[in-house]
Amino acid sequence: MSQDIPSSLRLRVITSRSLLADADVDEVTIPSLEGYLGILPGHRPLFTSLGTGLVTYRLGGRGESFPVRGGYAEIGPELVVVFAELSEDEEE
Repeated sequence: MSQDIPSSLRLRVITSRSLLADADVDEVTIPSLEGYLGILPGHRPLFTSLGTGLVTYRLGGRGESFPVRGGYAEIGPELVVVFAELSEDEEE
């Protein structure tokens, strides 16, 4: 029995003030409390706390990143939702 692996992930990054990102991406890396976690399409469902570090995502070889200092991430095979806490400087 074969399962189709999605070709991309939908990434949504939500802060207390705004929707920071909402895009289809190839991969996401998040800073969990246990270390950095790489997420590709088809990832098993997971709910994790975020540590301090960079959330990085790539689409077609182009990468973007932004710093977080906590929060949570809900990960599924086709969707990653990051509820991020940013520093005051990053929120403005």
